[in-house]
Amino acid sequence: MSAGWFRRRFLPGPPGPAPRPPKPRASPVPYRRPRFLRGSASSPGPADTARRPDARPVRSPARGRALPWNAGYAEIINAEKSEFNEDQAACGKLCIRKCGFGAEDDQEWLTLNSEEFLTGHYWALFDGHGGPAAAILAANTLHSCLRRQLEAVADGMAATPPLMHLSGCCVCPSDPQFVEEKGIRAEDLVIGALESAFQECDEVIGRELEASGQVGGCTALVAVSLQGKLYMANAGDSRAILVRRDEVLPLSTEFTPETERQRIQQLAFVYPELLADEFTRLEFPRRLKGDDLGQKVLFRDHHMSGWSYKCVEKSDLKYPLIHGQGRQARLMGTLAVSRGLGDHQLRVLDTSIRLKPFLLSVPQVIVLDMDQLQLQDDDVVVMATDGLWDVLSNEQVGKLVRGFLPGNREDPHRFSELAQMLIHRTQGMDDAPAGHGQVSYDDVSVFVIPLHRQGRGSAGH
Repeated sequence: MSAGWFRRRFLPGPPGPAPRPPKPRASPVPYRRPRFLRGSASSPGPADTARRPDARPVRSPARGRALPWNAGYAEIINAEKSEFNEDQAACGKLCIRKCGFGAEDDQEWLTLNSEEFLTGHYWALFDGHGGPAAAILAANTLHSCLRRQLEAVADGMAATPPLMHLSGCCVCPSDPQFVEEKGIRAEDLVIGALESAFQECDEVIGRELEASGQVGGCTALVAVSLQGKLYMANAGDSRAILVRRDEVLPLSTEFTPETERQRIQQLAFVYPELLADEFTRLEFPRRLKGDDLGQKVLFRDHHMSGWSYKCVEKSDLKYPLIHGQGRQARLMGTLAVSRGLGDHQLRVLDTSIRLKPFLLSVPQVIVLDMDQLQLQDDDVVVMATDGLWDVLSNEQVGKLVRGFLPGNREDPHRFSELAQMLIHRTQGMDDAPAGHGQVSYDDVSVFVIPLHRQGRGSAGH
């Protein structure tokens, strides 16, 4: 990324006449729930009504509506945290055409066609903030962006490993030698397609929200199955784990201002004007006060993983770029996530400082090779928004999964039942074991994706 590109995109230019405000128009993203929830039933948890008259209903797909791989899904709206459920979800079959980009048809993207070349499956969770608009746009758009990006590299994806030369065919026919030297694999093309799709979707959301006068952003957690591999792409603080009989394996990393401190501080170091002389990029163990001037305190900068001492100067008394710890950490005192989609218009309260330059839309992608795992009947991926993980740890979810699935193998709806049960455990049930009694007041959305018999031979390719 060049400094010139960054300045043109994010930094203010010379003063000019004030722009005309956009004409108001109808919202392009009316509030609605995911399509696969149409006709769904909602009900409180088992025996909850008697103990908790105020129990919030948990929604799951209707019994006759099967999701890809018979995956389970459930959601619950917040406890009046906001007017709407700001979580959104999407899933379906990805049909990748070899012929190129083709015509867009967002509403019928699940339909097979004669040009189908590769097929896979897609599950996605979007956790909105500042309203549901960005999450709805992402749920309606990201799969189309991903399909286009995958079609652009379809030839390379279909090549047989080592992928470099097969009957004269190569990932990049013009540079076969350099492709081979770099060791570029089919999965690298899928990772690049996911990264590009997230950025493309972010640009679409920015244009749509600006044109309609709306604001907001969302995190994005996406699972894609293709050619025997599961790709987990995450931008934000939702989480995915693989639960097996004897292990729980994290499949994502949460991106918060605290976990991405060095990247954010380095951006402020290169472009100090982004702080508008209102913030200090340095991190201190506590918020400094006037009495600290001239005192030696611990600090760290973008190039440091450890801590060192410095004498406090007046500039150090400014509000810290990143303040707080853990889930309470905030970027410029405003936002709790450091990656996601949208938020192009988000500004620090009572200032003209935009947060978008610090918010990255590129996801981290983790690849799970299902053909190498020797999968068992009860091996599942659990994807959930942060409302679940605020209350339950990876190990607690793993224990609940292992306790539920073996005794329900004859139930064709067991994965949705499991998703519902996980949500009920976030609602402070009276009979919950020790450590499970906390209540999540956030939106919670959960996918449970079974992996057994879903390798290359059965995923479609």
